Amino acid sequence: MRDLTGLPDLELALIQSELAWHDPVANRAHFQALFEQARGVDLVVLPEMFTTGFSMDSAGLAEPEGGPTSQWLLAQAVQLQAVITGSLIIQTADGSYRNRLLWARPDGSLAYYDKRHLFRMAGEHKHFSAGEEQVLQELKGWQVRPLICYDLRFPVWSRDSHDTDLLLYTANWPAARRQHWNRLLPARAIENLCYVAAVNCVGADGKGHPYSGDSQVLDFQGDSLLNAEAAAGVFRVRLSGAALAAYRERFPAYLDADGFRLNI
Repeated sequence: MRDLTGLPDLELALIQSELAWHDPVANRAHFQALFEQARGVDLVVLPEMFTTGFSMDSAGLAEPEGGPTSQWLLAQAVQLQAVITGSLIIQTADGSYRNRLLWARPDGSLAYYDKRHLFRMAGEHKHFSAGEEQVLQELKGWQVRPLICYDLRFPVWSRDSHDTDLLLYTANWPAARRQHWNRLLPARAIENLCYVAAVNCVGADGKGHPYSGDSQVLDFQGDSLLNAEAAAGVFRVRLSGAALAAYRERFPAYLDADGFRLNI
């Protein structure tokens, strides 16, 4: 792993909220009203499919690349002077539909990650195309790897082979499997020797499925730094670069990690 000496702290804002079902205009207005509470942070994280809720109506709800939410997200990132990220339904130039996480930077540039593991039990694999690439974003010297919801269940895809400092999960994770969420997140932190931040939603979706929240941030030992539980709001937390560097120095388990190759 690279030398983390001098790595600055990183401040996050996790926005846990109910989502207006199939209503991008309402959801954009709702989140925009909350952004001022995140002023001064480096990274703002929104839930999965934050403009619609977790819907399989990809054809009816998809926005084009560079569409209204993409432009809105960029404008908000510039105004807030922070990276803002979350996923929405995008139709790409080749006609495929993606559950796509957008990474909007305050310099006006936009990157993305397409969800790799599509939630079969809801039929997501029938309405969306899976992503094929892991993505690593640099922020203030931190290596941040964004993933989406169901990706959490797959340790090989989550496994660090990129010097990841922060694993980021944006999700619509239902209350029925809350226990899995709360057990898998610390496991990902411990095995990767990195921070983990995860944002979920609360309330119920248009099909009546409840979401319990539990948006949280864990350190490299799987210890909780923040847990929103069932509350809606903007939750801020600061990650210590010095603490991460010191832990990896005294407990370099990554040196004994098994090599592997992903078959995409």
